[in-house]
Amino acid sequence: MTNIIMRGCNGRMGQVISGLVAALDNCRIIAGIDLYDEQKNDYPVYQTLTDCLKDIQAGKIEKADVVIDFASPKNFDEFLSAALGEKLPIVLCTTGLSEQQLADVDAASKQIAILRSANMSMGINTVIKLLKDISAMLTGAGFDVDIVERHHKMKLDAPSGTALALADAINDSLPEKYEYVYDRSTRREIRPKNEIGISAVRGGSIVGEHEVIFAGVDEVIEIKHTAYSRAIFGNGAIQAALFLAGKAAGMYDMSDVIG
Repeated sequence: MTNIIMRGCNGRMGQVISGLVAALDNCRIIAGIDLYDEQKNDYPVYQTLTDCLKDIQAGKIEKADVVIDFASPKNFDEFLSAALGEKLPIVLCTTGLSEQQLADVDAASKQIAILRSANMSMGINTVIKLLKDISAMLTGAGFDVDIVERHHKMKLDAPSGTALALADAINDSLPEKYEYVYDRSTRREIRPKNEIGISAVRGGSIVGEHEVIFAGVDEVIEIKHTAYSRAIFGNGAIQAALFLAGKAAGMYDMSDVIG
């Protein structure tokens, strides 16, 4: 049984993960961390990890194996310091960290196991692994590459971070670096060889779709991932936590979970 502390337990993803873990028999959430503690949960909730660890040391709750962090960057420095002191592995899903905080995370990975990924979906990370394996072969055979991503109309950024992660997975596997092109409306020319087109669609309530198109002569290969709910990110975070518990110090990502 893997004992999990859920940081950001009362946020949207924290509640999704709590519901998913409740249905599993190989892990459980023993405590939550959240500045907002009015939500009713099946486990005790603390405002800081330091407070939680005090009760663990006092024997009031069981010892934790890993922390899933889906909180805001607020109080992150205290959280990282407390996790380091307890040698507690972290599945890091928090975004918006400063450059200094990211540097602190890198330094902390020399002492504890930390898993950080641009996207926690098992499906997206399987696509990334596949792209790393096939892109050099297909582009070498003359296939052009485009990425189309679709999200709900409330999403502010474009292209998505996941679309860029897919493009990076392709580019990192190629002998020559390709240019990312986001707009072709200002030019009139045939398509250059070394480019990856990235297009964004915003509309309705689309949770998230990412499609990678390899267009060759007389044939097209399409690799597509569709997210129907945020539960996919929660499932990925749980699988990451199960993987990370007991691991040696180091920086891990979802490719390590997939294997």
